[in-house]
Amino acid sequence: MDFLTDSGIDALLQEQNKFFSSQQTKAISFRRDALKRLLASCLKHEENILKALHQDLNKSNEEAYLTEFSLVVSEIKLHLKKLSTWSASKRIKTPLVLRPSRSRIYYEPIGINLIIAPWNYPFFLLFSPLVGVLSSGSCAILKPSADSKHTACIMDVIIKETFDPKHISIVHGDKIENQILFKKRFDHIFFTGGCALGKIVMKAAAEFLTPVTLELGGKSPCIIDKSAALKVAAKRIAWSKTINAGQTCIAPDYLLVHHSIKNELMEEIHSAWNKMYGSPVLNSSNYPKIIHQKHFDRLIGLMDRSKIKYGGKSNANTLQIEPTILSDITTKDAVMQEEIFGPILPVISFENIDEAIKIIDEFEKPLALYYYGDSNQAKSVLNKTSSGGACINDAMMHVANPNLPFGGVGHSGYGAYHGYESFLCFSHRKAVVTTPTWIDLPFKYVPFKGFKWLKKFMT
Repeated sequence: MDFLTDSGIDALLQEQNKFFSSQQTKAISFRRDALKRLLASCLKHEENILKALHQDLNKSNEEAYLTEFSLVVSEIKLHLKKLSTWSASKRIKTPLVLRPSRSRIYYEPIGINLIIAPWNYPFFLLFSPLVGVLSSGSCAILKPSADSKHTACIMDVIIKETFDPKHISIVHGDKIENQILFKKRFDHIFFTGGCALGKIVMKAAAEFLTPVTLELGGKSPCIIDKSAALKVAAKRIAWSKTINAGQTCIAPDYLLVHHSIKNELMEEIHSAWNKMYGSPVLNSSNYPKIIHQKHFDRLIGLMDRSKIKYGGKSNANTLQIEPTILSDITTKDAVMQEEIFGPILPVISFENIDEAIKIIDEFEKPLALYYYGDSNQAKSVLNKTSSGGACINDAMMHVANPNLPFGGVGHSGYGAYHGYESFLCFSHRKAVVTTPTWIDLPFKYVPFKGFKWLKKFMT
């Protein structure tokens, strides 16, 4: 794998800018061929991709396929199907006073992109935005996380056998290499990760007025009202909190539960975990691990042992933490001071829904919000809160629909992607007005002859 040097990235950027200026990437045939080659390479290396995800995060083949591999393959196929439609210029209505001019929107590739991916879904979160780069006709330098090294290795193989580095290139490294990248000028930076590093990315981008897409996170709340279908809600919450051992940016971070169903819900969630993974959960081959020792120690430190209702066990040798429910939590507890990003589920009870909304408002706007209960009450909750996305009587499923934009709001992110939004993310929408020369109306010219007549059509 290639690790960055300052001069190396300068040379790579120079080559990519030169290649992009050649206009080759703009041809629909070029874009379609690039997408097809990426798809073929992914399918060829499917077994190795799933193996790498198991080595990095102990993901089962089934979980890795469902939450990473299949999503990338589906995204590529969608772009191949829709590329001609999405990239075609669109006719836009022209006001009467501007006629006989005609108006259109043209889509042009934004240029040279930097894509920085995290370790938690290393394949999906690097290759999914890459699909948008390819369909838009742009170029990119990809930077996977150093913490998911096995997945980074197989992605390195795929990129190098599929693309000319002047078009798409992959580089590796950690903090030092990131600092080198942040000092360079790109046309767009796409970053997925935590808020702290997101601020560093945005600050670095400001030096060159580089536009950014920031996919961050935060404390995504999950409200369970007294009207919820309890057993279904518990099963869906249990699933969404333990996929990838809770290391998911849109996992329910904490529960806000109506006091009348609190104890029953906690018991049902614990029961659902045992049914999914067996008892004890830590013996399951389907249960993922925490990415590294530092994150493991951090999560252990967030658990107040006196407030553990279920779970709490861990295995430092395998870096696994049992799904854990913390009861009688307040917003002052340590576990509520930061995004958890692990299989720990704090529970806070409420008397009425306004109390729950008030608690949500104590935190920054979350990446996701989940509500289980009556659909009419759900509409009220959505109206009174702000979040990047939301699910009613489910969790995380909005990310699986490529026809929905995925992104945050406020501290949880800036910009969106997936499906058509990915194409737009790496494109510039250029407004174009075409005016004929067979007529040249005098209204706009000094001394504005006939202006009174024109004014009637403008107001």
